[in-house]
Amino acid sequence: MSVKSYEEKTASIPEPIVRLNRIVLLAGVVAALVLQQPLLITLLFVIILPAVIFGKSASPIFLISSRMLSRQIEGSAAESPRLMRFNNAIAAVLLGSSQLAFLLGVPAAGWILAGMVGAAAAVALGGFCFGCFLYYQFNLQRYRLFGK
Repeated sequence: MSVKSYEEKTASIPEPIVRLNRIVLLAGVVAALVLQQPLLITLLFVIILPAVIFGKSASPIFLISSRMLSRQIEGSAAESPRLMRFNNAIAAVLLGSSQLAFLLGVPAAGWILAGMVGAAAAVALGGFCFGCFLYYQFNLQRYRLFGK
């Protein structure tokens, strides 16, 4: 294994952790909807925000699951930390907006925004990552506008 590929592998996020992140988002949103408890949306926001601001080293999901899933992580496929951070940023914006809607007395908008996070996580678990698609489109358009 070359030095570059080793660095890329160690900097990447193993697929079992990515999957667990999606499961946590989906389960949290579903639980909040079923229980009609916006506080669970707040909890999801608090869990995701450190990963967006500081990266995987500050992500509670990454830190806990790297120990819990160590056997599944060995030899698994991996995802780019930039892509994961982009996806988490989208989730954080939607969850934060959801909280704002709840605080402003518009719970229907809050549930719709939170539901978008849950739907995206469910679709990603099914095999199509909408955030990945947006990331690709964003980079494609940025390259077209500004070049390298």
